[in-house]
Amino acid sequence: MLHTIMLKDISATKDVTMRPCGVTHLLELQDPNHLPHLTVSRDVEARISSLNEFHVGLVNETWKRGGDENGFQVIKHLISHFPTCCITDEEGRPVSWVLLYDYCAMGMLYTLPEHRGKGYAKILVSTMAARLHAQGCPVYCYIEEENQVSYRLFKKLGFTEHPSYRATWFEFNY
Repeated sequence: MLHTIMLKDISATKDVTMRPCGVTHLLELQDPNHLPHLTVSRDVEARISSLNEFHVGLVNETWKRGGDENGFQVIKHLISHFPTCCITDEEGRPVSWVLLYDYCAMGMLYTLPEHRGKGYAKILVSTMAARLHAQGCPVYCYIEEENQVSYRLFKKLGFTEHPSYRATWFEFNY
């Protein structure tokens, strides 16, 4: 809270506009053995792949902070340089995905509305978590406080919250 007041005061003296974008929970998977065993059909398993440059526009359209050229460039960078995981439809188009941010947190988890309720998010988070852990990488994510659906999903998958930690994202000159 004090940091927010300080940032507002400094921004005002510099004639910069500022607004908080979200307060987040930090959740971490200490042990991949805590991931539940998921039964994945052969059909779905065969459709698990990675995102590529042709998918940037779709992800940008659905990302809460995307929809513009800046979002497009951020997503293009992430897809080009960091692990991603998606489930495609029968024509090879992504219907659900998760990316890794440049600070190594899982994020941008999204399933197209017509494909929800099939367990795709569980499959993708579990797959990405297992891959990251096998490579010796930390497995964590930030979930915005108001996103109870994602919070419950990650908790059910064995992620634990660091209750004393909160991150607040700010936007300047919006």
